[in-house]
Amino acid sequence: MQEVVLFLLLLGALSGGQALQLIHLPAMSKVAENSPPETSVHMFSVKLSASLSPVVPGFPLIINSSPLTRAFRVNWLSDTDFEVVTTGMEQLDFEEGPHIFDLQIYVKDDVAVTDLQVLTVQVTDVNEPPEFQGNLAKGLDLYIVEGTKPGFVYQVEAFDPEDTSQNLPLNYLLISPSKSFRMSANGTLFSTTEFDFEAGHSSYHLIVEVRDSQGLGASTELHVNIVNINDEIPRFTSLTHMYTIPEELSPGIIVAHITAEDPDDRGFTSFLLYSITTVNSYFMINQLTGAIQVARRIDRDAGELRQNPVISLEVLVKDRPSGGQENRKQITFTVEDINDNPSTCTKFTFSIMVPERAARGTSLLDLNKFCFDDDSEAPNNRFNFTMPSGVGRGSRFLQDPAGSGKIVLIGDLDYENPSNLAAGNKYTMIIQVQDVAAPYYKNNIYIYILTSPENEFPLVFDSPSYVFAVSELSPPRTRVGRVQATDKDFPQSRITYSISAGGASQQYPNIFWINPQTGELQLVTKADYETIPVYILRIQATNSEDSSSVTVTVNIIEENDEKPICTPNSYFLAIPVDLKVGTNIHNFKLTCTDLDSSPRSFRYSIGAGNINNHFTFSPNAGSNVTSLILATRFDYASRLDKIWNYKLLVYITDDNLLSSRKRAGALVETGTVTLSISVIPHPTTIITTTPKPRVTYQILRKNAYSPSAWYVPFVITLGSMLLLGLLVSMIILLAKAIRRHCPCKTETHKKPLVKRVEMKNTKREVMVETVQINTVFDGEATDPVTGAIYEFNSKTGARKWKDSLTQMPKWKESSPQGAAPRRPVPREGTRPPRSTDKERDGLSIRVHAEGAGLGPRSQASMPRTPKNRTQPSREGHPPDGPRRRELGNTARKLDRLDAASPYILRGQGGRQKM
Repeated sequence: MQEVVLFLLLLGALSGGQALQLIHLPAMSKVAENSPPETSVHMFSVKLSASLSPVVPGFPLIINSSPLTRAFRVNWLSDTDFEVVTTGMEQLDFEEGPHIFDLQIYVKDDVAVTDLQVLTVQVTDVNEPPEFQGNLAKGLDLYIVEGTKPGFVYQVEAFDPEDTSQNLPLNYLLISPSKSFRMSANGTLFSTTEFDFEAGHSSYHLIVEVRDSQGLGASTELHVNIVNINDEIPRFTSLTHMYTIPEELSPGIIVAHITAEDPDDRGFTSFLLYSITTVNSYFMINQLTGAIQVARRIDRDAGELRQNPVISLEVLVKDRPSGGQENRKQITFTVEDINDNPSTCTKFTFSIMVPERAARGTSLLDLNKFCFDDDSEAPNNRFNFTMPSGVGRGSRFLQDPAGSGKIVLIGDLDYENPSNLAAGNKYTMIIQVQDVAAPYYKNNIYIYILTSPENEFPLVFDSPSYVFAVSELSPPRTRVGRVQATDKDFPQSRITYSISAGGASQQYPNIFWINPQTGELQLVTKADYETIPVYILRIQATNSEDSSSVTVTVNIIEENDEKPICTPNSYFLAIPVDLKVGTNIHNFKLTCTDLDSSPRSFRYSIGAGNINNHFTFSPNAGSNVTSLILATRFDYASRLDKIWNYKLLVYITDDNLLSSRKRAGALVETGTVTLSISVIPHPTTIITTTPKPRVTYQILRKNAYSPSAWYVPFVITLGSMLLLGLLVSMIILLAKAIRRHCPCKTETHKKPLVKRVEMKNTKREVMVETVQINTVFDGEATDPVTGAIYEFNSKTGARKWKDSLTQMPKWKESSPQGAAPRRPVPREGTRPPRSTDKERDGLSIRVHAEGAGLGPRSQASMPRTPKNRTQPSREGHPPDGPRRRELGNTARKLDRLDAASPYILRGQGGRQKM
């Protein structure tokens, strides 16, 4: 049974007994919007791990929230009870904020065991009363001018937080009724009477309340103030209405003085205020004195004054800055013209472009279209022009008629004319424009006449066509030739060259490039005669006026730039050692081609690897097909030849037919072929044929773990746990056996506590012997049967009689040695037998019975208690488990031995016969 219990405990430890758990999580809780701080949201507990380690201070805590919020935190209620509450750091608003928060609650104990669960908090809607916004929430002051007709005063507006779309109606009403005001249900405040400040009603106090559809409301105060006004209007005392002034008066000069008086004698005003109500920028008025001054320059010749020199003003006088009585008066100013503007032009510098082939008599410029006099009236606005002067005008230009300002062409402006070229085809004239009235203002006019060239001559190349030649070996950027075009027109403009057509191949879109400024033709890449021998280009020359094209032929000069190519390029041959000289080895032949050489231009030679010159080609020149020939025999016997494998490097050159004159400067290209030749020696033994070996396939299968085989780790884990349980049980049994057969030796007491008891009149003999281990007894108790006092250890449960000579009844000595009987004493660290131990109690009762003279019994009868006694010998120490059962079995054995006695002692004084 013990082994099963230990095995179950082991299974519990391995199955996660160390887990730390959050109780009542995950969960969902609700909290009302606008909840105050420390409002309880959810309560949960923590189940400690098997180590009973406490939760780390500061945990549990909210490590994350979705959406992110600081509105919640975790409060400690006890070591294992906690509560999620609101913090008040963020307002929970159902209408504007999130409705649901996912809070991740994390807990950790002292041994770093953790758990993480999610609490979902849902914010519920709570009806909120309407609110007044801004200054209206604190109370508002309203002002009504006395004498105002009854009607609209103010529109009161409130905001309902529950209605974000502002569609639900709110009901407004006045809490304090008033005869002078009323309010509509939509919040409009109306006056019902005309207020008179002098009647004594200067202010009113109103309380406005707003309610929503569910009866929640809010209120605010309105203070309505009646504003007093002045009833008397001022009167003008100055009688002049029309004034005449010249233009160009300096700012600040007083041109008129307006006076007025206020007949109101009630002392409401102590001064009058003057102002000009007409919008104007010429005059200003002193607010206190009524003096009208010039505000800025008055120009009779500009703006509205040029057409109408009369300025009308309205002067306003009032007795208060605002809300007072006022009066108005119309006055007029007439502005006179003076000759203050010189004759001028919109442009004083003219640049005229005239074509070189313009005809004589052509009108070039009319200055009257650009010159004027800003004075508004004659003769102040009249002017004329002087005769022109300047370099280069000569006999080419004239003012016709004189003084009219009209310039005409009377000479030749040919751009290529040498005399005009000397002047640079640029001419300058100076003419003055001046007034005809004093003080005769004048200004200079500068006229620049430029000759514009015309396209009189075409753009032509210096040759109708071009032919160039270039070698196909020329590298990129090689100069091929140069084209040039000219134009006789002046000024000379820059000519740009480009290739408009031709010059492409299959590999490159452009073989040639032309310098756009110089016309030099260059190679972009190498040309290949074998691909395209002749290129026809179309080159275009363009200037700012014209364009022209020319044909360019580029001949590609053929060069020997291609290497011979032979097939096969590499080959392996095996020949017997006794092959005859002159034999074509395996009928091997080379077939060669060259794109720029004839079939008879090839020459063959063998380079490295032809040791002792055993191999040659025939023919070795003049053909594109040649055979491999054995030139000399192999001599391995005299050790002239030592190698059996030859690797030949064959060179194919395409220059053998060139003449000696050409040979010096001609290019030579060489191709290569690699041949591997193996010489087979004479056989020294009979060649035996070997059968085709048989192939035996061995398939090695490995037991690979598959994740789908879930039973494998389960079976391994279960078997390991069973094996561990079996091992633990065997260790426990072994320890018990060692303890039973090899008791620990203790110090021998002079007088044993319990002597050996022998049962003589029985068939079986039982001996009970217990060795006491020294211990500390820190408590006392009274035996409920004998009334004797004994000491006990509160930790181990060990006990002893306090005074064995006075408390215990005398034992009847039957042992020849006279030794005192010994009683069982538990070892230190184990619990002693309780009062229900039948062995100890039986021994005690039997001693009492024999001492009382109950008849012949066994030599050392052991007292015992009734079998139904189950209470512990002292409070707080429950009966032991296996130890108690073991002692119970011993007591039952003693009961069976005592059955031979005809009497059984009950209690302390009585006996009954069976």
